[in-house]
This record gives sequence, C-alpha cells and structure tokens, in this order.
Amino acid sequence: MSKRMILSLAGAVVVIILIFTSMFIVKEGEYKVVLKFGEAVRVEKTPGLAFKIPFIENVSTLPKYQMTYESNPTAILTKDQKPIIVDNYTVWRIDNPEFFLKTAQTISVGIQRIDEAVYNSVRRKLSEINYDNIISENTERGNINDEITADVSTALIRDNYGIEIIDVRIKRTDLPEENKQSVYNRMISDRQSIAARYLSEGDEESRKITSKADRTATELLAQAEADAKKIIAQGEQEAAKIYNEAYGKDPQFYSFYRTLESYVTTLSNEPVILMPIDSPYTRILLGK
Repeated sequence: MSKRMILSLAGAVVVIILIFTSMFIVKEGEYKVVLKFGEAVRVEKTPGLAFKIPFIENVSTLPKYQMTYESNPTAILTKDQKPIIVDNYTVWRIDNPEFFLKTAQTISVGIQRIDEAVYNSVRRKLSEINYDNIISENTERGNINDEITADVSTALIRDNYGIEIIDVRIKRTDLPEENKQSVYNRMISDRQSIAARYLSEGDEESRKITSKADRTATELLAQAEADAKKIIAQGEQEAAKIYNEAYGKDPQFYSFYRTLESYVTTLSNEPVILMPIDSPYTRILLGK
C-alpha cells in the first residue's frame, strides 16, 4: 500500500471521527447544554440531531420534565411555641438551563438550594400560626401551601437559579414522639371532663324530672282524695235525706227499727244485763 493511500485512509478516519464527535442527539424531555471551556454557549431544546465543535465544545444533559423532591421531616415551632414535625414535597423543573449551570450546576446542588428555600419559608409561615389552626383548618392549610410556593419561587428567581417552582405542599404536621403522650393524656382528660359534665347534667335533669313527677303525683292524689271525700259527703247527705224521708213517713216504725239496732249492738258480745221487769226494753225482749 502506497504512502498516499495510507494518508488518504487516515484522513478519512479522522473525518469520520470528527463527524461523530461533533454530533449529539437531543432526546425528548431533556436539555442539551453546549459548553465551551466550561461556559454555556447555547442550549439545544428541540429533539433531534445537533452539532458541536469537536474537542472544543462538550455537552451537558439536564432534565426538562417536572421533578419531585420530598424534604426530610423537620422540627418547627408554631406561634404558640409548640414543636411540630413538618413533612413536605416540592414539584419543580429547570426553566433556564444557562442560569442553572451558572449557579447550581448540578441537580443535587439545585435540590439543596430548593430545600433551604422551602425550609426557611415553611418555618417563617408556620411560626405565625397556632398549632390548632394548622391541623384543623383545611382552608388555611391551602393558603399556607400557596404562600410557601410563591415565596420559594420568588427566592429562586431572585437568585437566578433557573428553577421554576410548580408547587410546594405540606404533607404532614405532627407532634414529636416525646410530646405525643402528653397530648394524648390531655385529650383523654378533656374527654373525661366532658363525660363527667354530661353525666352531672343528666343526673340533675333526672332529679328535676323525678321531682316534677312526684309533685304531680302528689297533687293528683290530693285532688283525688278531695274529690272522693266530696263524693262521699254528697252520698252520705243524700242517704240521710232518703232515710229522713223514709223514717218520717212512720215514726213508730223508725223508733222500733232503732231499738232493734240497739239490741244488735248491745247483745253482740253476749253481756249480762240487769233490767227491771217492767221496763219497755224488757217487755220487748220478752214479747209482752
């Protein structure tokens, strides 16, 4: 093989190498940042084939899609000085690759900067709210999330990190383990106090109802006894009237009837009676 042919083959190989080293592919969902001596010179955002200057420029890949970062649980003091454990997540994306490479440079550094901004904002916002409002007011929780999202987004835009904050959400707010038992004990005590109050109110109401029922029963019995006495008096009066009318028609028979009644009363216990033989009582007994 001649020297000329060898040079031609070597030249072809060099050209092929230069062509392949100058080409790179931009995939869907990623940025390709072309760097020249470590400085970003341009960003390829459209999927397809792109070129760079071999050996002078190199390419760095950054994700274009949205990413989610979950912060580690953090202890924070509320407005009423109660320690709580806050767990939250952040949805974010790289909005400006050039700024991102100049400031954060890597995804891990970008996440670290997001974590710092989220922590500062969450601590500041929750320190302005009492614990009871944080755990019970869904509307206020929603407002807090929106305010934290806007706060973190503003901080990262101000520092030119090239990061867009889509959403920051608080997943959980809980008491530290060492505080839970005291809270549970207080809740149990509160429930017991409420139960005792309900029982006391129930006993008092029961006594009121029983007293009212007893008073009503006493009044009804008194009224019934009064009505009974009235009816008895009316009956006796009517009976006396009837007796008087009957006895008035034959006084002798009435006298005879009353005498017989006295006999029944007098002789019912078999007494020993001494009477004159000529007394009216003796004549009636003897049939004279």
